[in-house]
Amino acid sequence: MASTRDWFETVAEAQRRARRRLPASVYLALVAGAEAGVTMRDNVAAFGELKFRPHIADLPSARDLSTTVMGQQVSFPVLISPTGVQAVHPDGEVAVARAAAAAGTAMGLSSFASKPVEEVGAVIDKLFFQSYWLGSREDILARAERARAAGATGLIVTLDWVFDTRRDWGSPWIPERLDVKAMARYAPQVLLKPGYPARWLRSGSLPDLGVPNLAARDAEPPTFFGAYGQWMNSAPPAWSDLAWLREQWGGPFMIKGITRPDDARRAVDIGASAISVSNHGGNNLDSTPASIRCLPAVADAVGGQIEILLDGGIRRGSDVVKAIALGARAVMIGRAYLWGMAAAGERGVTNVLEILRSGVSETLLGLGKSSLGELSPADVIVPAGFTLADKQ
Repeated sequence: MASTRDWFETVAEAQRRARRRLPASVYLALVAGAEAGVTMRDNVAAFGELKFRPHIADLPSARDLSTTVMGQQVSFPVLISPTGVQAVHPDGEVAVARAAAAAGTAMGLSSFASKPVEEVGAVIDKLFFQSYWLGSREDILARAERARAAGATGLIVTLDWVFDTRRDWGSPWIPERLDVKAMARYAPQVLLKPGYPARWLRSGSLPDLGVPNLAARDAEPPTFFGAYGQWMNSAPPAWSDLAWLREQWGGPFMIKGITRPDDARRAVDIGASAISVSNHGGNNLDSTPASIRCLPAVADAVGGQIEILLDGGIRRGSDVVKAIALGARAVMIGRAYLWGMAAAGERGVTNVLEILRSGVSETLLGLGKSSLGELSPADVIVPAGFTLADKQ
């Protein structure tokens, strides 16, 4: 079906609509990568280097797309990755959570989210709370316990970040607060996209750059940059810190940002439930290989001992299938659903999830598989030199 006013057929079309509807600075924040954008582009391009080996007869009439991730049954292997400060739409993470719940999948909520975990937890029961190593051990555990009280069943600790914000194409200006001075500076680009301020005016609010999940529940939320500064000045965790947090949390526990087999083995050693093979969407250390290039070596090192997810570059259902064939249990998406949100709010997120769900089912049909568990590396042609040879 071709795209219509109310429905888009690909994630690429969602991105085009997001670009048309968002002020330039907001859109650039969604596509941000570090430095030259080498990793950001490779995350997407690498999937195109992988080829399928399809069958043409005895194909299954039905396909089971379900799986489990950190104790949660999901209807298909695509989860919402945690992303911070969603200023693309007034409903923010609450709308994303509603779309994920309706799709039967799980959501990761960022500690830098624009909506309190209590509001998000009220509309979805498959919720994982994401934390950076920010502040003291006691601060980190207190945020996690607040999230648990709001319904979070799993904890995600994100470690793939080195605070590199330089971009060859220029970084968008983001104010600390949306005060009169900031609004005056934004006015020219906002007036070019009248639908954007209209959505916010109808909601009776303005984009909020506070981060409510980094404060006590009833305390004044810190600004994004205030919290960011605290994060930058917090000492990075040791493996012993992560082991402590895993033990204190006591439930499903994911480490996000793994690209090396040795780090994956350390995650197994401390008792993590899951790892996400991720490079922060290319918004971290540039020239890191695409996540999908790192996946096979990680799967060889720890497959079967821990749940493996992949985050980075997913744009279609066939990408999801490639990741699962090479060792992932499921994938997480970030930019894709944000573009959907910018294009059409909650309906746009639902649209993106349905694109991916349909693509997974169609790809399984072409490969002659009736379930995700039947996929294997033999279903994918991996070119020489594609994966990382380093087994350390």
